[in-house]
Amino acid sequence: MSDDRLHRRVLEALRKIMHPDAGKDVVSSRLVRDVEVGEGGAVRFSFAPSPRDPGSLAKEARRVVEAVEGVSSVKVNVQLPQAAGSASPSVPTPGGLVPGSVPAPTPQPGLLQNVESIVAISSGKGGVGKSMVAANLAAAFASRGNRVGLLDADIYGPNIPLMFGQDDRPQVTGEPGKEMIVPLEAHGVRLMSLGFLLDKEQPAIMRGPLISGILGQFLEQVAWGDLDIMVVDMPPGTGDAQLSLVQKIDLDGAVMVTTPQEVALGDVRRAIRMFERVNTRVIGIVENMSGFECPHCGEPVDVFGSGGGERLAEEMNLPFLGRVPLDPRVRTAGDEGVPSVIGAQDSDAAKALEDVASAVLDALAGDGAE
Repeated sequence: MSDDRLHRRVLEALRKIMHPDAGKDVVSSRLVRDVEVGEGGAVRFSFAPSPRDPGSLAKEARRVVEAVEGVSSVKVNVQLPQAAGSASPSVPTPGGLVPGSVPAPTPQPGLLQNVESIVAISSGKGGVGKSMVAANLAAAFASRGNRVGLLDADIYGPNIPLMFGQDDRPQVTGEPGKEMIVPLEAHGVRLMSLGFLLDKEQPAIMRGPLISGILGQFLEQVAWGDLDIMVVDMPPGTGDAQLSLVQKIDLDGAVMVTTPQEVALGDVRRAIRMFERVNTRVIGIVENMSGFECPHCGEPVDVFGSGGGERLAEEMNLPFLGRVPLDPRVRTAGDEGVPSVIGAQDSDAAKALEDVASAVLDALAGDGAE
């Protein structure tokens, strides 16, 4: 089959995929661009995601092209989505950033200009309860009269929708090319998460550049409105998502979440060093899952050890913000979509989280700054 004929067959296949907003196919609406057919049936093309598409259209485009007879391989260059008139997001080089080469933040002018303070909740390690802390701090801030937004930056594990009992799809407003996503709201907190855009149980299968682009959309193309505090639930690790965020926005501080055992502390140390390298203040450390009261004998049980978070804070010369004990009511409240500071106010965990919220607010106000 000639290259020209195969090229036509590829375009015909792509034209069967419809753009969800424009009502036209992905070729006519310019989501698919620069289709090339090389030697031996190797196909490559560029794909520019739309504001409502978290990556599923690009995967569908690859699938239909792979099914075309004569195609031997498919390479898709997913271009980073961006707001109208904005500069392209900065993306780390494929080889990553070598130690000591992380650039200082260069926030985009006007980005989140109506947000007074931005606080990242980070850990460096998954499974330590970071999203639980982020959800409860956001709810605690809102309950004190603050205008609060919560950005779920954990693309691969977006848990904020469940923790706030929200599964609706956000609305999109504005004319074509200038669309804005309207955040959902629950318990006084404005919410944005990839979990609102994916079908239930649909995995987010995407590489770093697309993740950076989605986070850019959440910052630039969400109608957050005026906020006193934005809480960012960071993903675990120190990779693309973290670098994209700290290089796009000027964080007012980061709260580090750990559990007492050493395997968690080591990852948190690395995450703290990352924030130091990008000149981002670490407000302090929260120790989660800090002991459990036995329901039979009433004695405390240190399931994951004890004192690790406080020792790490002392070692890193950082404030220790508090311990949050294990409590079944925290799990129950989270599963029911109600943060513990609202749904289990009398629990020791909720009281500890309220104290952490007070410490963070003091730090943001300058009372806790060194």
